[in-house]
Amino acid sequence: MSGGIEGNIGAVLGRIERAALKSGRKAGDIMLLAVSKTASPQLVREAFRAGQRHFAESRVQEARAKMKELEDLEIDWQFIGHLQINKARAAVGCGFSLIHSVDSKKLLLELEREAARAGRVQRALLEVKLSPEETKHGVEEEGLMELLIGSGKTKHMKIEGLMTIPPYSDRPEDSRPYFRRLRELRDRAEGEGFRLPELSMGMSNDFEIAIEEGSTIVRVGTAIFGERGQA
Repeated sequence: MSGGIEGNIGAVLGRIERAALKSGRKAGDIMLLAVSKTASPQLVREAFRAGQRHFAESRVQEARAKMKELEDLEIDWQFIGHLQINKARAAVGCGFSLIHSVDSKKLLLELEREAARAGRVQRALLEVKLSPEETKHGVEEEGLMELLIGSGKTKHMKIEGLMTIPPYSDRPEDSRPYFRRLRELRDRAEGEGFRLPELSMGMSNDFEIAIEEGSTIVRVGTAIFGERGQA
């Protein structure tokens, strides 16, 4: 973490490339999503100058303020946090290109209503809870197909894939079963006729394993911005 933001991004991209090569994939097929939720606007600008274009926030109100301060930059903003139903209107209004954390039919329908009201199609992923941890959010594995079927009846929501967060471990390999299971669930759903090209999985400590298991979006914060992410 001593090379500054530009050096950190370069190091992460190198790790992505090596993991992709190891798994017979192309690095260009994997999006690096810089998790800027604890990063100051100044650090986001620095990352942008270094070539990073995709950034993720986890709280709508904080994201709105940061987006306003950085509105002169052409940033692709995405939302990765737990989204409360009463924040659906604000989330759609922020203009996030992708919401990673749709975890219930109630939230799906509320986002549908708000996207319709805004006259736009909201791209999203379904968050799947594969961990027994009570702090983790997501639709249970058994309820995934029902939620997918429900999403197929919406006109203003476009579900493009799945997301999960495994339990944190100092051993990256411990995350592999969770990533593999999400890919298997995606493959099963695609066998039923759903098109779900995106798998959002993998963070600073385990994204190489996620890439080996098929991740298309890795969510990296600490490895880019450091532990606190402040200017």
